[in-house]
Amino acid sequence: MISAFIFSAHLLFALIIFTRKWQFESASAAWINIVLIGILFSVGWTITGSVLPLLMDSKGFGLYFDRDTASLTLLTLGEIFFYNIYYKDVFSEEKRALIEAGKEKQ
Repeated sequence: MISAFIFSAHLLFALIIFTRKWQFESASAAWINIVLIGILFSVGWTITGSVLPLLMDSKGFGLYFDRDTASLTLLTLGEIFFYNIYYKDVFSEEKRALIEAGKEKQ
């Protein structure tokens, strides 16, 4: 259940980034960002999945929080940190106000 929520959150985030990049930049920039998110997700999940066997057994902390869910949680925390830095201009109120006013350079 927790892993389904994490997958859904990643899908929602990818759709938001795709839409924002398509609206304010171009379709190719949107697709490149989707590919970037997909690559970072798959590589990050592989890395966290290979690190966590050193820290916990396969049963994890219970029925709904096993080692795979813990690796997804660790990945999501790392992605939140990275994406807050990488996409800070996408969600800034100042840029949104400039775009709505038509003052941003194209």
